[in-house]
Amino acid sequence: MPNKALRLLIADGAFHQRVKIEKMLNHMGYFRVAPLSSFDELVALTRSSGVAFDLLIINAALVGARQVNLLQYCQDNPLIRHALIYDGQCAQHSVMSVSARQTSRLPLSQSPDFDALSRCMERVDPTVTARRWAVVQERD
Repeated sequence: MPNKALRLLIADGAFHQRVKIEKMLNHMGYFRVAPLSSFDELVALTRSSGVAFDLLIINAALVGARQVNLLQYCQDNPLIRHALIYDGQCAQHSVMSVSARQTSRLPLSQSPDFDALSRCMERVDPTVTARRWAVVQERD
């Protein structure tokens, strides 16, 4: 059973992409999802000394022409525990980062699909990996 206490952010300028990603997360059992439509909203939300977010799913296109290293921003921000960064313009340069200390590069489509989100959640939510391991052991 997924950890329903995880706090997730989706940041994408396209409404339909945010809804698509949120529905996939809901299908996996995650419902504490906050959608954002701009980088300014993200900065405002993660600037306060509030509760940390377990995962940020963000379209790199949100930073646009700004001189912002999005990966570095996520790694340096103590309120962002994990980040899935995808590039809505150029899939071969997409980055998936799931830890501030460990970055994995994965080829993602223009937005994460169900499989990419599932792999990401396996790293972010240890209960998913434990549950999957228990199912494998039961089969043996």
